[in-house]
Amino acid sequence: MDNPALVISLVMDLGIALALGLLIGVERGWHARGEPPGGRVAGLRTFGLLGLLGGLSGVTAQQNGMVFAIILISAAAIALVVGYIRDMAQDDSVSATTTIAGLVTLALGMLATTGHPVIASVTAGIMLALLAMRAELHAWVGSLSAVEVKAVARFALIAIVVWPLLPDRSFGPYDAWNPRALWTVVVLISGLSFVGYVATRRMGEVRGTLATAAAGALVSSTAVTVTLSRRLAAGDKPAPLVAGIAVAGSIMMLRTLALTALLADFALKSLAIIIVPACITAALVAIVAMRGSDHSDNGKDTRIAPHNPFDLVPALGFAALIAVAALFARWATDAYGDHGLATVLAITGAFDVDAAIVTMGGLPKGAVDGHLGGILLAVPILLNSAFKATLAIGIAGYIKGRGAAFALALSTGAGIAALLMLTL
Repeated sequence: MDNPALVISLVMDLGIALALGLLIGVERGWHARGEPPGGRVAGLRTFGLLGLLGGLSGVTAQQNGMVFAIILISAAAIALVVGYIRDMAQDDSVSATTTIAGLVTLALGMLATTGHPVIASVTAGIMLALLAMRAELHAWVGSLSAVEVKAVARFALIAIVVWPLLPDRSFGPYDAWNPRALWTVVVLISGLSFVGYVATRRMGEVRGTLATAAAGALVSSTAVTVTLSRRLAAGDKPAPLVAGIAVAGSIMMLRTLALTALLADFALKSLAIIIVPACITAALVAIVAMRGSDHSDNGKDTRIAPHNPFDLVPALGFAALIAVAALFARWATDAYGDHGLATVLAITGAFDVDAAIVTMGGLPKGAVDGHLGGILLAVPILLNSAFKATLAIGIAGYIKGRGAAFALALSTGAGIAALLMLTL
């Protein structure tokens, strides 16, 4: 090996392998700190050596083939297993976690020296978090109900099994439908429903609902509205749900302003003039709604949210609605071309505001001036709020959903007023 650059690169990769092993060894050594010297399978030094050995195996595989590398890895794996068997003979309550962690550390070391140091580092971080959170994870699993366990299994089925298998390509009329993208909507709404259920039980109805709404709105405020409207229909307390829907709407508007600044900054000024009043109105509505909420349940309460935390029917229905909207938008583009830009933005933005902003940002420079661009973007954002008001009524019914619909209508009205002032 005469290439100095290659030597330096390999030494650095070996250093990463050693560092990852030592990092995991710190946690394992701390976990076994009460055991007598020699009474544990592996500690700080052993894990450091395991990471280094994995790294050396990777170097060997690249330079001299896999045979010697396999011998090194196999010998280390056998030593770990023998140590575990020895400890089991002395105490049958010994956990296999440390032995498995050692085997994973070998693999991480090998990854670090075979061109994948980033993957090795990220995996080590996740592994370290899992090892360090042993007590919290066990407590969480112990607190799960049978309903929640089944919900986790069903969500894993649609998110981990079904979603990756769906084709990621367009098909159908006008190539309007992408199966994986549509199923992503199902995964998102189902996931928000379950997260909201768990957060409400763990944090209380008020804080749990608001936390779920705020986090979910960073991805899709429409999905948040669907989820919380289902809870309105189920008879949950309306005040925190109305506040959550208003908070999601306010965060959605802030997110659109940030995205516009990044992708279509020429339209930001006029868009802000229209959207900021709507955003402030939504936030004020949330505050007013919270004043009518009972804050006595801010602690954990396992009696609330008795409804099914994982119901696919609303998620599938919304995905079907998105599919119809996508088809209509493609038809409008095909029928009217550039002259139908406002129509296309309105249709796509009513369901996915981000799509409208991305479409605007992709236009040729100078195709639309900043004043008109902000107005064109404001229309789908306000339509999205109006659409969510319709969803709240459609899902929860007029009696139970009118509070959320009114909150969204007030925000939309403020935006429309600002739009009229800007255009007149």
